[in-house]
Amino acid sequence: MNEKVQAALNAQINMELGAFYTYLAMAAYFESEALPGFAAWMHHHADEEMMHAMKIYDFVHRRRGRVLLTAIGAPKTEWASALDAMQAALGHEQKVTASINALVELSRAEGDHATASFLQWYVDEQVEEEEIVDAAIQKLRRIGDFGPGLYMLDKEMGEQAGGEGEAGEEDAS
Repeated sequence: MNEKVQAALNAQINMELGAFYTYLAMAAYFESEALPGFAAWMHHHADEEMMHAMKIYDFVHRRRGRVLLTAIGAPKTEWASALDAMQAALGHEQKVTASINALVELSRAEGDHATASFLQWYVDEQVEEEEIVDAAIQKLRRIGDFGPGLYMLDKEMGEQAGGEGEAGEEDAS
């Protein structure tokens, strides 16, 4: 595997693991704010980020490369509001998108067609991720300080996360 591409893929693994950690911190924040639907949604997205990291990890090994893990900084743990947290999530997704785009450009410049092809899934995934987070932001902006609206959106977010953490409901199993 090309050394430049391998180093960039390792940096992307670290970024994806950092996203996992960030979204897990956001899930904890939402739990502390009694927003179980948002917490479940963030926990679900944290799990997706871990899957993204492991997908790259496995790809590097399939290409006979070497994965080198580095330290992950502590995530932010406090936000001013649900809207603030979701805006931070969108900013984070935009950073990931820029990093994936740079990886695609690097792999093309280095003639690494296998990596460029592999990364197309991430390009498509980032479009979806930004769209989903932005949709939640737009709803939060419309709701403003209206408590019942936040309650309803929290329930919706829990449903989007697969029914986990729906507001006011507990797992009966």
